[in-house]
Amino acid sequence: MKSKVLSLMGFAKKSGNVVSGVNTCGFAIGKGRAKLVILAGDISAGSEKKIMKDIRRKGVPYVKYGTIDELSHITGEVGRSVFAVLDEGFARGILKEIEDENES
Repeated sequence: MKSKVLSLMGFAKKSGNVVSGVNTCGFAIGKGRAKLVILAGDISAGSEKKIMKDIRRKGVPYVKYGTIDELSHITGEVGRSVFAVLDEGFARGILKEIEDENES
C-alpha cells in the first residue's frame, strides 16, 4: 500500500503540484495554495514547530507519513521533511491511501 501513496506523490511532483521544504511550504500555506501538508515521521523538532505554526494558523490538513529518505527519494529532493500538495485531487487521493493503509 505504501507504494500507492509514494506513487501519487511522485505523480503530483512531476505535474508541479508538490513543493518541499519548510520555508517553501510555509509560503504555499500562507498563500492558501497548500491542500495537504505531509510531514516526514523523522522531521526535526525545530522544523516541525515552525511548519505547525503555519498549518494551525491557516487550518490546512496535515499528516505525518514515511521518512525523510522515502519522501525525498520519490520527489527527487534531498533531505526534505515537509511537503505541500497543491492540488485538491492529489491531496484527497493521498489522504485516502494513507487512511486505507492505516486500516489494514
